[in-house]
Amino acid sequence: MKTARFVLTLLVLSLVAPLQSAKAADVICYNCPPEWADWASMLKAIKADLSYDIPHDNKNSGQALAQIVAEKSNPVGDIGYFGVTFGMKAKTQDALEPYKPAKWDQVAPGLKDADGYWTAIHSGTLGLFVNKDALGGKPVPACWKDLLKPDYKGMVGYLDPSSAAVGYVGAVAINMALGGSVANFDPAITFFKELRKNDPIVPKQTSYARVVSGEMPILLDYDFNAYRAKYSEKGSFEFVIPCEGSVTYPYVVGLVKNAPDKDKAKKVLDYLLSDKGQAIWTNAYLRPARPIELPEAVKKKFLPDSDYTRAKNVDWGQMETMQKGFVDRYLAEVR
Repeated sequence: MKTARFVLTLLVLSLVAPLQSAKAADVICYNCPPEWADWASMLKAIKADLSYDIPHDNKNSGQALAQIVAEKSNPVGDIGYFGVTFGMKAKTQDALEPYKPAKWDQVAPGLKDADGYWTAIHSGTLGLFVNKDALGGKPVPACWKDLLKPDYKGMVGYLDPSSAAVGYVGAVAINMALGGSVANFDPAITFFKELRKNDPIVPKQTSYARVVSGEMPILLDYDFNAYRAKYSEKGSFEFVIPCEGSVTYPYVVGLVKNAPDKDKAKKVLDYLLSDKGQAIWTNAYLRPARPIELPEAVKKKFLPDSDYTRAKNVDWGQMETMQKGFVDRYLAEVR
C-alpha cells in the first residue's frame, strides 16, 4: 500500500513540476540557448533590469519555428529567436505578429521586416572555429578546400543545414566562395559530398562545448563563438575566415502571434535593442544591429578588418527562397 502511494506521489509530482516551471517563467523565448551568442549573460541582465525570468532553451531555429507553428492554437512561447531566413519563414507561416521595438528605426532596412514581424538584434561572420590543441599537430586550415584533405578526417563538424540556420549559412558561404550563385548550389553540394568522405560530425544543435572539449576540433561556426572560446576558455582556439571568402548573417527576434505574455515580451524585445542590450552583444563578440561602434577593447580581439573584407553580405531574402531547394538536394544527395 505504501509503495502504491509512493508511486502515485511521484506521478503527481512529475505532472506538477513542469507546470510549476512554466509558471515560474515570465517570458518564454524559443531558441535562447546559454552557450549560443552568450544568451546566458543576456538573460541574466534581463533578470537584473526587468525582473523577468526567461528559461534557457536549447532549440535551433528550425526547431523553434516548428514548435511555434505546432502550438498556434494554444501558444506557449512569447518570443522566437531565429537566423534571418527562419524569421522570414515564420512570417510567411503566420507564426509571428508585428511589433517594432524601441529604436527599431535605427536598424538598417535590410536587417528588419518592413512591417515589424522580425528585427535583427546582432550578426555574425561564418568561418572556422578551431581548437588548435585538438588538431594533433596538424596546421590550422586556412581555406574551405583544406577541410577535404585526409589530414582532417573525423575532425570537421557542421550543423545540419536541413534544420539549423548556421548549417544553411555555412552552405551559402561555401557555395558563394567556390563559385556558386543564388540559382546554382552545385559547388556546395559537391563540397559536402567530398567532405562526407572525411567522416564529418553533423549535429543539429549548437556544439560549442564539443569544440572546447576537443571532441570536434573544427566547426563551421561564427566568429563570436570562436572569440568567446579564445578569450574565456582554457586552451588554444582560433577563428578563420577561409581564404576563398565567407558571408555575414543576421539573427532576428519576433513576437509570437497571440503570445501569452505579450506585454512582457515586448519589453524584452525593447531591451534587446536598447543601448545596454546592444552593448551586451558586443561584449559577446557580436556585431550590433544598430550602428553602435564596437568598444576598442573588444575590437582588438577581432581579426583585422582586412580579413573581414572576405566576408560578404548577401540577399538573404533571395537565399530564403532557395533554401528548400538546397535542403532537398542535400538530403537526397549528401546525407
